[in-house]
Amino acid sequence: MDKLKMHSLNKVDENIKKIGAQFPNCITERKNQQGEVEYAIDFDMLKQELSSVIVEGREERYQFTWPDKKKSILLANAPIAKTLRPCREESVDFDNTENLYIEGDNLEVLKLLQETYLDKVDLIFIDPPYNTGHDFMYLDNFIQSYAEYIGHSNQYDLNGNRLIQNIESNGRFHTDWLNMMYPRLKIAKDILKKNGIIFITLDDNENYNARKLCNEIFGEKNFIAEFIWEKKKKPSFLHRNVGKIFDYVLCYAKQSELTVPFSIEKTTEGKKYPINNAGNNRSTITLPPFSVDFSIKEQIFEPQDMSEGNIITKLLNRVIVENYKNITEIILEGEWRYSQSKIDEIVQNQEKIVISKAPFRPNHIKLGGEIKKMKNVLSPNSYSCETNEDGLAQIRHLFGGDIFDTPKPEKLIQILLQATLYKQESPIIMDFFSGSATTAAAVMDYNVKQNKSARYILVQMPEDISERNNKFAVEFLQKQKKATNICEIGKERIRRAGNKIAQENPQAKFDKGFRVLKCDSSNMKEVYYNPAEYNTDLLDALIDNIKTDRTAEDLLFQVMLDLGVLLSSDIKQTSIAGKTVFNVADNFLMACFDTDINEEVITAIAKQKPYYFVMRDSSMENDSVATNFEQIFNTYSPETKRKVL
Repeated sequence: MDKLKMHSLNKVDENIKKIGAQFPNCITERKNQQGEVEYAIDFDMLKQELSSVIVEGREERYQFTWPDKKKSILLANAPIAKTLRPCREESVDFDNTENLYIEGDNLEVLKLLQETYLDKVDLIFIDPPYNTGHDFMYLDNFIQSYAEYIGHSNQYDLNGNRLIQNIESNGRFHTDWLNMMYPRLKIAKDILKKNGIIFITLDDNENYNARKLCNEIFGEKNFIAEFIWEKKKKPSFLHRNVGKIFDYVLCYAKQSELTVPFSIEKTTEGKKYPINNAGNNRSTITLPPFSVDFSIKEQIFEPQDMSEGNIITKLLNRVIVENYKNITEIILEGEWRYSQSKIDEIVQNQEKIVISKAPFRPNHIKLGGEIKKMKNVLSPNSYSCETNEDGLAQIRHLFGGDIFDTPKPEKLIQILLQATLYKQESPIIMDFFSGSATTAAAVMDYNVKQNKSARYILVQMPEDISERNNKFAVEFLQKQKKATNICEIGKERIRRAGNKIAQENPQAKFDKGFRVLKCDSSNMKEVYYNPAEYNTDLLDALIDNIKTDRTAEDLLFQVMLDLGVLLSSDIKQTSIAGKTVFNVADNFLMACFDTDINEEVITAIAKQKPYYFVMRDSSMENDSVATNFEQIFNTYSPETKRKVL
């Protein structure tokens, strides 16, 4: 029996819950004055989340920490002045596709996407670099601390970015991996929908740390499962003690209570499920009148012990059966598979419960077609899941050779999509360690097989492979007259996979295109961001604050990022009075970046009533047009939000 609290609401507890929902990493534990452990706010960590500089605090507390963790948080929160530039010539069906392939450092790309795709991505699958002691390339720069640690080892590229082998002897084996993953996962959480899911493939080296990392970022209550994936058909004996055939797929939700049961199978019609379950806690269930089908036409059963062997069942009331139905309720004590609420749900859904005779052993008869929760083992024997050997065979079939060392198999990703997205028609799937672009191939095949319209966003750093020991890949790209980097492998894999799926499914309609975007410096000159640092004479020389090598389409995509317009949106290009005008997402955004814009152009645009209109600053034909600009919009479309570059 619960005691009355006899006091008003504890607002401190409520506030801690609210802060914890927004910043799970700021919740810690402490002992109160009575010596009891209670939840509390880590104020130093909360200050760090709300600060643009490093916040110093106490070092000794219960927490998961490592060197430069605060700098990882700072890195995740710090802004960047970059953009994504479209590349039509490397794209496929640029104007009609809703898929994106983005080249660039994934942390920078995630930062650029985080406002536009806030709460919009349904599923993230990533296969980050395994921390195995081999080449481990990334571009994060923790300036002073890393410089002090590494010393004068010359382990930097020409741009000052760290480029080292992450071997255990460097003393930062786990720290480097954690610092690389933390800011990326932190932003990834923000772009997931409230019911969004993330899958992360891992091996033994960082599986333990990854769990703790994700518990902090997503919250421990949002842990879904740690899938065991059979990655090899034959074991690898590189380990000193055992032959390994399994890796892991770690799964977290943004809000687990909003997710669906994971399922790729449905129940079979007429299958029996015993309601007794030996070993469970004892409880009492009630089966309402006329809810049970008996094999006996008429009989009366008095209260009695119906236990046999390890099955415990006690009938607690008098039961009357007439015409094969119980006309009285049945109250049973025992060890049950189902709770009373589940029994009530079965009865309400008019599903069958059957008892053949005494002693009572009730069975639930499935209607068939209901969700059947999947198991946490992904292997050729469960769900016909593919292995790494299959992944190699798939890419070998497309290219005629081993162009990529460790591609994930397509069906591994397809199973995860099928298990979690079955209620959604057009989900967005992201992979920001895309490698050979297995995710794109898996999504296209998934769309055809499941009749869906899923879209993907792939992100990959254009890492040079010319120094790798893969002669086939280098020679292939050189013959194609393409740069020798991973992105060129990924894009070509998507083209070939899309064509293969289309040939095998001639009647299928699916999106096999993709828009290529490349992360680059901002389109705007430095004066745009720091005008106070430039003198008046220099400003006169830089009337145009846009870099000279940037196109109108470059500007359009930076504007789309700035205004939160999906980068896969439909873009139509028209001409008004000789000026190029972009219409994005059916009048949501209209933009004209030409010079000498006259009243005819402004009036024609205003009459279309766009939600946003964007143009260059000082691009109007004369002062008269500038004077009448606001009046024209106030006349034809006063609600339009007008902005200038």
